[in-house]
Amino acid sequence: MTSEQQFNFYPDLVEHQAVTLGDKPYIYHEDQVVSFADFDRATCRAANGLVALGAAAGDGAAILMDNCLEYLYLFYGLPRAGFFSVPINTALKGDGLKYILENSGVRYLVVDEGYYPEIERLGINIGHIEKIIVRQTSGGSPDKGLMNLETFFKADDAKPDHQMNNDAIAYLMYTSGTTGFPKGVVNRNSSANLQGLLALGGITYQPGDILYTTLPLFHANALILTPGFSMGMGLPMALEKRFSASGFWDSVRRYRGTVFNALGAMVPILMKQPEKPDDADNPVRLVITSACPASLWEAFEKRFNVKIWEAYGAVDGGGLLTFNFGDAPVGSIGKVITPHEWKVVDDDGNSVPAGEIGELVSRSTTSGGGNVEYYKNNEASKKKIRDGWVHSGDYFRADEAGNLFFVDRKSDCIRRRGENISSFEVETMVEKHPDVLECAAFGVPSDLGEDEVMIWLKPRPGTQLDLQDIIKHCKQNMAYFMIPRFIDMVDHIPRTETLRIQKKEMKARGVSDCTWDREKQMPDFKVK
Repeated sequence: MTSEQQFNFYPDLVEHQAVTLGDKPYIYHEDQVVSFADFDRATCRAANGLVALGAAAGDGAAILMDNCLEYLYLFYGLPRAGFFSVPINTALKGDGLKYILENSGVRYLVVDEGYYPEIERLGINIGHIEKIIVRQTSGGSPDKGLMNLETFFKADDAKPDHQMNNDAIAYLMYTSGTTGFPKGVVNRNSSANLQGLLALGGITYQPGDILYTTLPLFHANALILTPGFSMGMGLPMALEKRFSASGFWDSVRRYRGTVFNALGAMVPILMKQPEKPDDADNPVRLVITSACPASLWEAFEKRFNVKIWEAYGAVDGGGLLTFNFGDAPVGSIGKVITPHEWKVVDDDGNSVPAGEIGELVSRSTTSGGGNVEYYKNNEASKKKIRDGWVHSGDYFRADEAGNLFFVDRKSDCIRRRGENISSFEVETMVEKHPDVLECAAFGVPSDLGEDEVMIWLKPRPGTQLDLQDIIKHCKQNMAYFMIPRFIDMVDHIPRTETLRIQKKEMKARGVSDCTWDREKQMPDFKVK
């Protein structure tokens, strides 16, 4: 497909590829193969299934499921009849889950059997939900009053009789906010930049590629990017149920994947796996990463015989996208490739010189582009865009050539002795210690004001961490003001399904009676 072809909506693209490619495989999932034509019909069944339940244009359905084909059918099918979907993080429980179901105003919920008990605990009246549809994973039947997803998908596979509206909401993507409840990012039918997707896909992918993802479908990377690029380029994709560090490369080989996206700690986690003689014997040629540690970049490429390209974007980033196509320094997210002005600014909004750290802000140079809208939250929307500039909420630095380098999320950045410290950088350098499996770094209040650096450490199996040795390692590998003062040894570092460290509870727990304190345990240690 060429980038000159125009599509107003994603379903236009799906319909076009169904006619053009027909029975060519589009999705491999476990032992199932779905063609482009199959996918077109299945998305129609999803839309018509909701119509059969009495849904009207503008109604929404929440999706609380693990990776499966039906997830993609629903997400890409519901807008065909004017409905919107709300993908929900499967780790959510209690008030966090209830908030999204109520805030989104959905009338329908599609849920895996295994997650239904969490719904039951919320009570019989949840927001505006009128019908719950259950995907049975154990072969049984849903409780009385619930609908089986298999029955739901017996709807007609004809194209819905609906004229799509450019301004209609296609889906709400709730952010995993660090404070308070998450915010629902509004994505309308007009938000889909299909021409940009096709143009970027033409640069990135090659004939014969199979796009592989093991990321959860409630995350935009797996739900939108992998299926979108596969659909746009007419290439197959492989969908794995979940990420497994020990089984990752065997899964890639099984599906013959040639390109995959790696988020968060995937690269460090895969590098921590025991080396095998066949590490480099895999079909992958390209890995598109986000926040790949610079110290592991070339080592990962060499060990697994792949090439890394680094990218940056966000669901509430106003459409800004950067890409390092291997033409920028290792560790850089490259340059902005979308039509945006950008700058790196201090807390007062003033541009900082090249090499200095500040927040990345941007604004679209195209008419009507670059908007960020939070559902039922005008205050947050106004805070996100100030004086026409979208604030990323992330710290960066830029070099003289305009290449950007991710430093940290503003919410995770540590302020100590007048210095901004990247928790991401501290974690990366600590994890270089041979006995450390995982590290999480964050700031805790200091008696002198600002923060002290605290870390949680998970040791490698079979090792005994010497915390004084860890501090000496830090002194050799990082600036003096970054050296941790407090250390907790833990068996588990909590992460999201996309392997992002969950620091909210860590910060709340802070320093305890069990915490190791460098200033008490090493009183003669000099940081400089």
